[in-house]
This record gives sequence, C-alpha cells and structure tokens, in this order.
Amino acid sequence: MEIVCVGGGPAGLYFAILTKLRDPGADVTVLERNPAGVTFGWGVTFSDDVLDSLYQGDPVSAAEIARDPASWTDQVVRLADKPPAHLGGYGFAIGRHRLLELLAERATQLGVTIRYECPVDDPATLAEFADADLVLAADGANSRLRGWHTEEFGTAIDQGANYYIWLGASKVFSEFGYVFERTEAGWIWFYAYPFDDGTTTFIAECGPDTWRDLGFDQLAPDECLKTLEEIFAKHLDGKPLLVQTKNEDAGRPGPWARFNWVTNRAWYHGNTVLAGDAAHTTHFSIGNGTKLAFDDVLELDRQLAAHPADLPAALAAYQRERTAAVGARQQVARNSSRWFEQVDQYTQLDPTGFSYALRTRGDAARPTPSGLSWLLHRATQLSVGRWARGLISSSKRRQRVRGRAEPPAHAG
Repeated sequence: MEIVCVGGGPAGLYFAILTKLRDPGADVTVLERNPAGVTFGWGVTFSDDVLDSLYQGDPVSAAEIARDPASWTDQVVRLADKPPAHLGGYGFAIGRHRLLELLAERATQLGVTIRYECPVDDPATLAEFADADLVLAADGANSRLRGWHTEEFGTAIDQGANYYIWLGASKVFSEFGYVFERTEAGWIWFYAYPFDDGTTTFIAECGPDTWRDLGFDQLAPDECLKTLEEIFAKHLDGKPLLVQTKNEDAGRPGPWARFNWVTNRAWYHGNTVLAGDAAHTTHFSIGNGTKLAFDDVLELDRQLAAHPADLPAALAAYQRERTAAVGARQQVARNSSRWFEQVDQYTQLDPTGFSYALRTRGDAARPTPSGLSWLLHRATQLSVGRWARGLISSSKRRQRVRGRAEPPAHAG
C-alpha cells in the first residue's frame, strides 16, 4: 500500500507511524513544506486521556512524549487587581518543536520517508504519487489539498469576532493562567501555560474595538510586544515576550488574527482524506486541537484495519465516527469562544463567580452558580479544598500510569 501524508505536523507524522506499525511493508511518505527542525508554534497541551490514546496507538513514541513534559497542578484566574481564583485540575504540555522531533524520529525508525522543504502548492506536485492508494491531507486549517476540492468537501470557513496573538514568554508560569486586565480601551486577557523549563505559551486576546483602540492594527511586531509587556507587566516580572515571524513579515503589523472556524460536510473525496485542522478547527480556549488530530488518525487507522480490502468503506466509517465526535467538541468550543467574545458581561462579578462562569462557559445547563458543581468550585477556593482535590488527582494519575502499556522489548 502506498500512502502520502501531506503535512509533517502531529496528524501527518502520527498517521505515518500507525500505518507502518499496522503494515510494515507499506510505502509511506510525509511531505513537509518547512525545513527539518523548523516549525511555527509554541507549546502543545495534552491530558491523561490523550496519553492513554497515544499509548494504545504506539507505546514507544507515547513513552518518549510522556518522559518529561511540563506540567501544572492548578488553573488560576486573575481578574484585574482582585484576589486570584482557582479552577484546580492538572495538565501537561510539550514544545511543538520537541513533539514533532520525537514523532519524526519514530517515523523514520519505522521506515517512513520524510521529505522536508517540499510544499504541495498545486496538484502537479503530487504527480509522482498519482498511483498512491491514499493521500492524507493534514496540511492545516488553510489546507491546499482541501482547497482544490472545496465543493466536494463542502468546506465552510467563518471567523470569530475577537483578535488573538500566539506568543511565547520567557517567564515560566507554574500554573495554567487566565489573566484579565482592564485598559482604557477595554478588557484584554491572556492564557499562559509552561511547556519546557524556560518558556511559556502566551496567547493574548481581546475584542475588535479594544484591538483597534490599542493600535494593534498598526503596530509592528516589536511595538506590539512592548505594548503587551506594559499591559501585563506585573505578571511577566520584567521578562520579555517572544514572537515568531518569517522574514517577509518584517515591518508588518504584529501577527494578530481572528480565529477561523473550519467545517467540512465530507471528510474524503476520491483517495484524499482530511485530518486535523484541515478537517475541523476548535477554538484554542479549550485546547483540543492536537488531541483531535491524534484522535482523527487513530480512528482512520482503526477503520483501515477493519476494512483492509475496501478503502471506500473504511473512509466512510472514519467520516461517520469522527464527524459525530468532533461535532460535539466544536459546539463546546463555539460556546467557549462566544463566552470570551462577551466577557464584559461577567467582569463585574466577584473572582469566585467570574471564575465559575469561565469554568462552565461551555455548559449551557449551568448558566448560574448552583448545585454540587458550584459547591465544589467554592471549596476549590480554599487551600484545604485544593489540597484534597490534588490528592484525588494524584491517585487517579497513578492508576492511569499503571494501566498504560509498557513499550514492548522488541518494538521498533
């Protein structure tokens, strides 16, 4: 079987790994537009359920990913000068560069061919793979492969209202932070989480009026960073923010964007199948992008194994399973995005009430504080409550770690 993965991100590389594990004789090629070792992005969050899935797919690469991730054991919400509130919970993160490095090493070990500096900008680029059995379009939200067949895929793209910018910070936060500050132009906030021992992912967001009034539509990247560093000075401890720009971006306004919601009526056309952001996007405020990309290719691999001689049946089953699962997450993500677009409605609340509204933003069944959920949230604001919650979380983590498969001695 010949398979081509267009895009050397998590979806493309992991599907290449899964394919070689399922069919060692398969001819698998990954085409990546960037040079080896070059990627744009900061940290990637993941949770225990993501690790569980990765261990089921390939325990060797999962063990490497889980070897030494950054972690946090609390989520802290700071609303201007009010006392902080707590959401509890824990999670992990790894640098995107490190994640792709590990996946590429594992794919190469299994016999996958990775071609770097190989952009697929027009159909002719794939001419040498005309006889491929399957082409995986894992080339991101702006997928070229999907764009060649927009009508067949039934692609729809719309934009959110808010503006955001994805940065790094030299200050390493010890927790997952949601920090809101009021300026003369309006509210602006950031999400932050550590992903290695020296860097934090830092995503700033604000409404369109605030964005324009602060001048972000005109400021160059260095001026943009300076303004953000001034607004969030008390949280950064004098450490600089970091931006990734390409040479052609020099002198242009900072890399702000509005979130693109991507949906597709069909996830495959002919022998081309979509995965990851090419198939769907979910707002960064729920942190599910990489998880869903992994889940996509794990399901695609399962269906190919279940229908070894019937590719159309495998792709149809893949589409059926994933559209249902992703649709549910996209609705949660839209609720979350909408909450941040209307954050002014909640900023007059006290820290406990505001943080509860943030925590339940994707749950229309709990619009007001009430019931056990509210009581647990209030208990989390007390140090003893966080201590008890931490004990429970630690116990659950130990149980899950014991339940994961160890890499087999003969693997890879």
